[in-house]
Amino acid sequence: MGRRWNGWGDEDYIKEVSGHGRQLIHSIIGTPKTLPDASLESVIDSVPESRLPEHSLISVNAEDRVRHARGQSFPDWLAMRSGDFKIFPDGVAFPESSSQVRELLDLAEKHDIDVIPYGGGTSVAGHITPDVSQRPILTIDMGRMNQLLDINPESQVATFGAGTPGPQVESQLRAKGYTLGHYPQSWELSTVGGWIASRSSGQQSLRYGRIEQMFAGGRLETLKGSLDIPSIPASSAGPDVREIAMGTEGRLGIFTEVQVRVSRMPEEEKFFVYFMPDWEKAKTAVKELVQLKVPMSMMRVSNANETNAHLHLGTKEKQYKTLDAFLKFRGLKEGRCMLTFGVTGTKLQNKASLKQIRNTLGQHGGIGGFIANIMGEIWAEGRFRFPYLRESCWQEGIAIDTLETSTDWENVDQLMVDIEESLRTALKDEGEEVMVFTHLSHLYGQGCSIYTTYFFRCADSYEQTLQCWKKLKLAASSIIANARATISHQHGVGKDHAPYLKAEKGKLGMELIETMLSKFDPDKRMNPGTLLPKEEN
Repeated sequence: MGRRWNGWGDEDYIKEVSGHGRQLIHSIIGTPKTLPDASLESVIDSVPESRLPEHSLISVNAEDRVRHARGQSFPDWLAMRSGDFKIFPDGVAFPESSSQVRELLDLAEKHDIDVIPYGGGTSVAGHITPDVSQRPILTIDMGRMNQLLDINPESQVATFGAGTPGPQVESQLRAKGYTLGHYPQSWELSTVGGWIASRSSGQQSLRYGRIEQMFAGGRLETLKGSLDIPSIPASSAGPDVREIAMGTEGRLGIFTEVQVRVSRMPEEEKFFVYFMPDWEKAKTAVKELVQLKVPMSMMRVSNANETNAHLHLGTKEKQYKTLDAFLKFRGLKEGRCMLTFGVTGTKLQNKASLKQIRNTLGQHGGIGGFIANIMGEIWAEGRFRFPYLRESCWQEGIAIDTLETSTDWENVDQLMVDIEESLRTALKDEGEEVMVFTHLSHLYGQGCSIYTTYFFRCADSYEQTLQCWKKLKLAASSIIANARATISHQHGVGKDHAPYLKAEKGKLGMELIETMLSKFDPDKRMNPGTLLPKEEN
């Protein structure tokens, strides 16, 4: 796979925007206009001389530095497309062992260097973007530590190099009859170490859990030494160091080896798509199923706006018209909502689950039938392809970003409405309309995540487009921070969400986090600017 230097994923893959999907977008946001893309060669020419000392593990090659300078947040995207990076790492290291990571951290201490850990480069919150610094900046790419190191079939614990990306995690486990089952949207690129460092959640968390249920132990290399976290099923021996290390986003240290709890490969796995008459019936049905603890591997429900958008963007026009006619014939017209779910396990388990799920959905007016299987297969086949839409739309002058949160069930409806309204109206003073839609996923008995996508037109310049995004981000993030909700359910904090962290953690909570990080990194050289707001760095 040839990796795009200025966008998402495989440069040979293009997700086409259907004609009727394009018409829908234009009908809401207006006719877009494109911005010119910079060339890789021009960006390479802008890379300054490195400030790092020579070292056998470190590359100061300009292209390596360009390819490790940004992640996938919207500001990162604009920097890559415009060529205006402003700052680059001074070098990129490619360690192959914990001892080499240890050597690089010792080098950073000795020569007063800032360090940024790099996994798959998929951060959408600014985790790996270099912060302005008087110090040289070293990015440590963990990609060569990508092997299954050990598997204990009796305890079902596997040990991986922290730089192992999702496809290699699964292929190496499946060769031995196991699966981890962690499938974030970024699965084809993101790494197991990155999942742990950012407290990731996969699409099938209803069966396998979030990464905190999977992470059993491992090694964290810090500036103060190696922190070995033992793999123990459970413990009441004080605060859990394993939990404390998770979500520290490179501020505490760098995960090098990780132990994860794996499962035997399931006998059967199936995905289905139902359509519900309206939002209230759809939400009530999924809440009922998850609170009854019906075995499922995943379930999400799209609101009417997202359902309409997906049916346009994910089908050919003839397919859309056929499906639309069928649903209208069955009584599902305006306000219908798409509900996607999966069952994973033995055939006997799945049969029992499917019976209860179908009964519940039917009681709330859900329509499945022959379309449930067909559309479920389509969803499964394209489940990791949605991020590629950003590239296709960008080529037409359409900007796309997402944000997410989670909250209690009684707060879901109002928060979703408020988030969407804040985005729709954020650019009114610019005379611009925004296309917004949402789905609920990662369901819990207590509540769920709310995942919102928004489309808007590129402005006349990159700087103006960035200012539009800042208005959108501020509007929605302010709503979330003041609504008994988390600023991030699965994307992490990074730099983009750091200003809103205090609303969730409180004054004492922030002091606790800052004190812990200062103990391990008093000079604040590990991924500075990430996780903690700048005034606390």
